[in-house]
Amino acid sequence: MKYIVKKLIMMAFTILVISFVVFLAFRFIPGDPALMILGGQSSPEKIEALRQEMGLNDPVMAQYLRWLGGLLRGDFGVSYRYSMPVLSLIGEKIPITLFLTLEAFLLMVVISIPLGIYTAKYSGGLIDRVLVVINQIIMAVPPFFSGILITWLFGMTFRWFRPGGYISYKVSFASFLGYLFYPALAIALPKAAMAVKLLRSSVLTEAKLDYVRTAYSRGNATNDVLYRHVLKNAIIPVVTFLGMTLADMVAGSLIVEQVFGIPGLSKTLLTSISNRDYPVVEAIIVLIAVIVVTSNVAVDLIYRALDPRIRAEE
Repeated sequence: MKYIVKKLIMMAFTILVISFVVFLAFRFIPGDPALMILGGQSSPEKIEALRQEMGLNDPVMAQYLRWLGGLLRGDFGVSYRYSMPVLSLIGEKIPITLFLTLEAFLLMVVISIPLGIYTAKYSGGLIDRVLVVINQIIMAVPPFFSGILITWLFGMTFRWFRPGGYISYKVSFASFLGYLFYPALAIALPKAAMAVKLLRSSVLTEAKLDYVRTAYSRGNATNDVLYRHVLKNAIIPVVTFLGMTLADMVAGSLIVEQVFGIPGLSKTLLTSISNRDYPVVEAIIVLIAVIVVTSNVAVDLIYRALDPRIRAEE
C-alpha cells in the first residue's frame, strides 16, 4: 500500500511540475494573445485594455495559481480565439485521439507478442531471418511516413478504405473504429517491431539460464518450458516497454491525424499554438501529460505485480 501511495504522490508532483513548466514556457515565447485577437490595426490603448481584462498583466505566479485553481475544479479556462470554454472546444476531439492511441496500442500488442514468441522459438530459421530484416526496416520508418505508405497502398491502390473519409463516432462507432484501423496501424508498426525484437532477445536470454535446463531435465516439453517458465520472466521487460511507448504513441497519434485528416486534437493544438491561444494549448498538453504519467504509474504497478523480486526488495 505504501508503494502505491508513494507512486500516486510522485504522479501528482510530476503533473504539477509539468503544468508549471508548460504555463511558464508559453508566457515567455514571443507573441501577444491580445494583439492576435484584435489585430495589428488596433490601437495600443485597446490592446493594453484587453491585456488587463485577460489578466495578462498580472504577475506570472498569480496567473499560474489562478489557472491551476481552475484546473483543479475542472475549469480549463476560456479560449482566447473562440471565446468559449476550452473543455467544450476540445471535448469532442479528446475521444478521437484517445481511441486512436488505444487502438494503436492494442494492435502493437496483438502483433508483437505472437511474432516475438515465434521468432524466438524458431530462432536461426529462414522465416526468423526474414522477419528480423523486415523488423529492422519497419523500425526505421517514422509513423507519418508509414501513414503515407498505408494511404497509398491500402487506400489508393487496393481501395480498402477511402482516404479522408473519416466517420464520426457519433454517427457510427463501429465505422469510426474501422476507419481508425489504418492510422492506428501506421502508429503501431514501428513500436511493434521494437517489441518483437525485445521479446525475442529476452526469451533467448532466459532460455540459456539454469532453471530452463532444470525444467528440461525433468521431462517437460518445449512448449511447456516456453510458456510456463521462460515467457513468464521474459515478458516482464516487454510489458515495461509497451507501457513506456504509450507516450510516443500519443505523439504519433497527433502526427498521423494530420496525414489521414482525422479531426482530433492535433489540428486544434497546432492552430492554437499559432494563434497564441494559451488556455487551449496548455489544456491539451496537460491532458497528454496526465495520460502519459498515469500510464507509466500503471506500468510500474503491473511490473511490481509480475516480478516478486521487486516486492521482496521493498
